[in-house]
Amino acid sequence: MSTDARVAPTAPDGDVELDIAGMTCASCAVRIERKLNKLPGVEATVNYATEKARVRTAGVPTADLIAAVEAAGYAAAVPVAPVEEASADAAPSADGELASLRLRLLTSTALAVPVALMSMIPLLQFTNWQWLALTLTAPIAVWGAWPFHRAAAINARHGAATMDTLISLGVIASFGWSLYALFLGTAGMPGMHMTFTLFGMPEAGAGEIYLEVTALVTVFILAGRYAEARAKRSSTEALRALLHLGAKDAVRLVNGLEQRVPVAQLIVGDHVVVRPGEKIPSDGLVVGGASAIDASMLTGESVPVEVTTGSRVVGATMNTAGRLTIEITRVGADTELARMQRLVEEAQTGKARVQRLADRVSAIFVPIVLVLAVVAFVGWMLVGGSVEVAFTAAVATLIIACPCALGLATPTALLVGTGRGSQLGILIRGPQVLEQTRRIDTIVLDKTGTLTTGEMAVTGAFPAEGVSRDELIGFAAAVEAGSEHPVARAIVSGAAAHRSQVPDAEAFTSHAGFGVQGIVDGALVVAGRPSWVQGEWSIQPPADALANADALAADGATVVMLARDGAYLGAIAVGDTIKPTSAEAVARLKALGLHPVLLTGDNAGAAARVAAAVGIDDVRAGVTPAGKLEAIRDLQSAGRMVAMVGDGVNDAAALAGADLGMAMGGGTDAAIAASDITLVSGDLLATVDAIRLARRTLGTIKGNLFWAFAYNVAAIPVAMLGLLNPLVAAAAMAFSSVFVVTNSLRLRAFTPSRSIRETG
Repeated sequence: MSTDARVAPTAPDGDVELDIAGMTCASCAVRIERKLNKLPGVEATVNYATEKARVRTAGVPTADLIAAVEAAGYAAAVPVAPVEEASADAAPSADGELASLRLRLLTSTALAVPVALMSMIPLLQFTNWQWLALTLTAPIAVWGAWPFHRAAAINARHGAATMDTLISLGVIASFGWSLYALFLGTAGMPGMHMTFTLFGMPEAGAGEIYLEVTALVTVFILAGRYAEARAKRSSTEALRALLHLGAKDAVRLVNGLEQRVPVAQLIVGDHVVVRPGEKIPSDGLVVGGASAIDASMLTGESVPVEVTTGSRVVGATMNTAGRLTIEITRVGADTELARMQRLVEEAQTGKARVQRLADRVSAIFVPIVLVLAVVAFVGWMLVGGSVEVAFTAAVATLIIACPCALGLATPTALLVGTGRGSQLGILIRGPQVLEQTRRIDTIVLDKTGTLTTGEMAVTGAFPAEGVSRDELIGFAAAVEAGSEHPVARAIVSGAAAHRSQVPDAEAFTSHAGFGVQGIVDGALVVAGRPSWVQGEWSIQPPADALANADALAADGATVVMLARDGAYLGAIAVGDTIKPTSAEAVARLKALGLHPVLLTGDNAGAAARVAAAVGIDDVRAGVTPAGKLEAIRDLQSAGRMVAMVGDGVNDAAALAGADLGMAMGGGTDAAIAASDITLVSGDLLATVDAIRLARRTLGTIKGNLFWAFAYNVAAIPVAMLGLLNPLVAAAAMAFSSVFVVTNSLRLRAFTPSRSIRETG
């Protein structure tokens, strides 16, 4: 093993990630973790399933970390950068491992089948058949089981015993006994016959061989390892898909000429051309052209997003219509796609406390089983049992107790659960989120951008007597068309949405902070704050119109009053609109047993209106960013486990302080960085799905652990009593592992709330 000479890029918080090779069970991960944590200033977690270590270090060189892993008997290397990995032609190491296991499994199976048939069916036991069985079994015992022997030897050299120790001892013991019986006993005599039995046979002596045990135990274990390797690969498909989503090359503008270059060569400030049907190479700003972008990779929505000059676009999304010129603003690890990759990988590399429990049990389980095997052997000898029966009981104990299922119980469920989440746009930062989600009983929701769209829109039009609604909106849009104010943009958009006829305006004048005026169809039209329209232009609206305007303002709406040639035209209400799915999401959150709380910096009227519309009774309005964090702590001090959902910078502190923070994908970087879960789509229903998926994943982990524990606890005494043939023990142990992997893969069928609603 050689130390990788590359220097790891150290994250600002001191995090370093390492790829680990050579682990064969959860006990291996525990050993590496302990070795790393002995280094000064190092806090490390190692995940057996992903074969990665995440190390938080205070200035310890990466070479020292790699050396510590190698001192534990394993190999470590700095991960290949995503861009390199995506463009590499060579097959990933996981494919190499899978191919090696497949070759060993197929070859060993082909050799083991005739051995098993001859051993179990007396009619096939021709003269000297046992020597043919030995010839077929020897490659299995040496080459087929070599990964187990090698791992056991490495562990023994470091004074440790792992699951591989059990497997290697079982294979060596059964094969060694067979060699003894063939060369020194009577099993090698012509005409020897044997039969397959479920229970141990006390009368069996030196004339019995266990070659079928050697062969089939190796095959069963290899099959379990192969299934495990396939589970690792299939459950990380989401991450590999993210690595390949981006464009491979781009058309860069250099002195007005187009050059096709690899995406890795782009730098901030470059201008690139993206034609219809091409992927946007990196995050940027549209500086020319207009088009529609398929952003389903980020939002999950199939409807393209219209973009024009000044619009921000994200790398890996698809240009579906016109030609665009884009100025690159982010490249490499700073892009949105790279951030999604990191979130998914962090989720699959971390370790929850439930997994640590399994690791600790595995670490002490192996030595105990070795002792129990010795006890079984000695016990049978002390009660007068034959050496053969004692040996059978000891070997069966070794094989039945291999904690394969225990080692797979948690990591496979985590991999599949977080992988399914990433497919649904639910990026889980770390598996500790699973435990947090289980205990949550209160969910605090921000208003703007979470329950509402966060965009200004026309929420109501109130024309004066004798004026139609279309006329009111048309006049308003005519004079507001020349303004860049968000309220003006909302009114113009509202007119387009309602297909109102918008006349042309002349002599446009803007009064910053108050309103606008213009000549429309030869008449002076003013639009702006009610106080400005009344005071500056001496307009006297009817009393009911004034009362309505006051009520709208109290509910958080922005009221724009209009007049034409000194006559009151009416009023338009502009405000943030509630997302279509918010009310349903709140109802589903309540059904999950959560108490919803609306926490917002807006005024009480606006908060009450939104709360009433979505079904929230607990409302806390006019809260500052610091006040939001204080509100979270107040709830926690009252004994509640609090989840927080937000999207803005003002939510960052609360998201970090909550027991579980969930950020909307369209929110700010600060909010996303402070959260535990990122909801890419920005749909509040994704919050429901995140909690459902996390709880189901945790339930799967518990079910897996129960099966693994119950299986070992129940099976070991049976094997020690000599009531279980080693062959049957091996098959049962392999079935346990397959069951755990299959149970975890069921999470891939998790159905999001939107699909349930559409099919319900």
